[in-house]
Order: sequence, then structure tokens, then C-alpha cells
Amino acid sequence: MRRLREAADAVASAAVRWRGPVVFVAVALLLLVAAPAALSPFRLELLAKYLCFAIAALGIGLAWGKGGMLTLGQGVFFGLGGYAMAMHLKLAEAGPGQLPDFMVWSGVETLPAVWEPFRQPWFALLMVVVLPGVTAFLLGLLVFGRRVRGAYFAILTQALAAAFVIWLVGQQGLTGGTNGLTNFTSFFGLDLADENDQRVLYSVVAVVLGLLYLAFRQVVASRFGRLLVAVRDGEDRVRFLGYDPALVKTVAFTLSAISAGIAGALFVPVVGIISPALLGVVPSLEFVFAVAVGGRYTLAGAVLGAVLLNYGKTTFSEHYANGWLYLQGTLFIAVMAYAPKGVIGVAGQVRDFVAARRGRAAPAVVPPARVEEGAAA
Repeated sequence: MRRLREAADAVASAAVRWRGPVVFVAVALLLLVAAPAALSPFRLELLAKYLCFAIAALGIGLAWGKGGMLTLGQGVFFGLGGYAMAMHLKLAEAGPGQLPDFMVWSGVETLPAVWEPFRQPWFALLMVVVLPGVTAFLLGLLVFGRRVRGAYFAILTQALAAAFVIWLVGQQGLTGGTNGLTNFTSFFGLDLADENDQRVLYSVVAVVLGLLYLAFRQVVASRFGRLLVAVRDGEDRVRFLGYDPALVKTVAFTLSAISAGIAGALFVPVVGIISPALLGVVPSLEFVFAVAVGGRYTLAGAVLGAVLLNYGKTTFSEHYANGWLYLQGTLFIAVMAYAPKGVIGVAGQVRDFVAARRGRAAPAVVPPARVEEGAAA
């Protein structure tokens, strides 16, 4: 009997250990094989856009879900990565020595010095990571070093997003102003109007999402990840143990910003535009809402929430053009009220509910030996 129990425990342990890799492989096959075969080019492009948002959501899941940092300004880092990529694409299309089309329309006669290095592909790719990463790192050192946290940190990041949008709108000749940068025709040799190249671009987005997910999983499972969760649950205790919570939170915040920057860079060729309207307070809040809906305590929940919320947004707007915002808001309220751990936590809630019901339904049975002992006493 003991050997049977040990064998059953071993099988259960192996099932738990392999469940994650099996699910990851299944999702990868669904995204890389089934989706391109089953979806039309238009729907596949929409899915690629959802996956870009999922990449940004990964960073929020790390910073907010694991680190407790409610960041409401991810649009800033999304925009830095997006504009870095868009600047290179506009210069590549304009050709050597030529100005991007929007600069010609705006009356700009010479290329601004800040644009010139973006002619080089390697520099643009580097800036996709460096610009949001360095910005977040410096902001984190400044803010977390002064022990700013909670609602104050959230409001600060939200104000940063608003200021960033105001600056972009006011720089017509440099950033395209309100219209932003658009009309992209190619992406590193891919023709964005060709359906086959669009499928290649979709595959690139899906692979990047998978690699970042695996990388963040390693971060969460590492000693740093456990320390990040400890900072979330008891920052002062971590400080008393000799660690620097400000540095831990700064690193996590930087990783989340880099994730958003990569998402913005991929968003540009997928959707064909980057503008201030996509980077302000409301889009930044939607990033957070998506993570909350999916489940902020797990990286998989953040990814799932980004895809579900944006899919719901598209579906509601197609069928209920005048009321989709209300439906989207109702969905968010329902999830927050009845599934505080997000959609991915519903299975756990159901399991706990069933276990509790069974516990109440089955009265405790007192062994006969105990009854006899009680009667003897």
C-alpha cells in the first residue's frame, strides 16, 4: 500500500512538473501553426497586434504582479520603442540624403541631428531597448530611492505619460505631431503589403513573445524573483535583512520598460502607425486593465488578459459600435468583482469552492476506537 501511495505521489509530481512545458508547447503550436492556417490575413494581423500588447503586458505582470508596482505610464516606454523603430523605417523608405515625407509636408529643410543615427538598423534596434530601459532605470533610481511607492508612484507614472504625449504633439517637424508616423511599406526586407511577408512578421511577433515569456519565467523563478515578491509583500522587512528594495524594484521596472519598448517596436510594422493617441493615459490604463483581467499574479495571466481584452474590444466594437465601451467596462467590473485573481484564477476559485462544499457536506466521522475511549472516560 505504501509503495502504491509513493508511486501515485511520483506520478502526480511529474504531472505538475511537466504541465507548464506541455501547455507552453501547445500554445506555441496554436499560435505558430494553427492560427496562420485558420485565420484570414486581416484576422492574423489583429492577432499580431494583440500579441504586441501581450508583450507589454508581460512587463506589467512582472512589475505589478510580482513587484507590487502599479505602473500607469507604460505608454511612455511603448512609445519610445515604437518611435525608435518608426524613425528608422521612415528614413529607410526616404532613401539616402532624403527627408521623411511628413518633414517635407511640415516645411523642414534639413534632417534633425537626432534622426541621423537612426539610418543604421543596428542603432535603431539598440535604441528600442536602450531608450526605454535607461529612462526607466534613471526614473526608478530617483523615485524608489526616495521611497515613493503605492498610489504616489502610480500617479507619477500616469503624469509622465500625459507629459510625454503633450511633448510629442508639440513637435510636428520632429515626431509628426498629432498624426505621428505612418505609411510604412517595408520592415527589414519584408513587404508589409504582401500576405506571405505579413505571416512572417506575425511569426516574428509570436516568437519574440515566447522568448520573452521564457526569459521572464526564469527571472521570476530565480533568487531575484523571490526577492522581488518579498519586496512586494514586506518592503521594510527586506530592508531590515540588508537588501536594497529600491535597487530590486528599479531592475524590475527597467525590465518591464524594455518589454514595453520591444512591444512598441513590433507594433509599428504590424499596425502601420505610431502616434500620441496610442501612448497616453487611456492606453496605459488599458494595459493595466488587461493584466488585471487576465490575472496579474502570473505571467501567463498577463498574456491571456491582453489577448482577451483586446479581442473583446474588437468584437464589441464590430457588433455594438455605439456601446462597446460600456460592454468593455462591464467585463472589467465583473472580473474584478467575481474573479479578483483574473480569468486565469477562476479554475482555482472553482476548485476551492468545490472543496469547501465537500468539506461542509461530509460530516466528520469519529473512529470507533475514539468513541469507546470517550465513553470509558
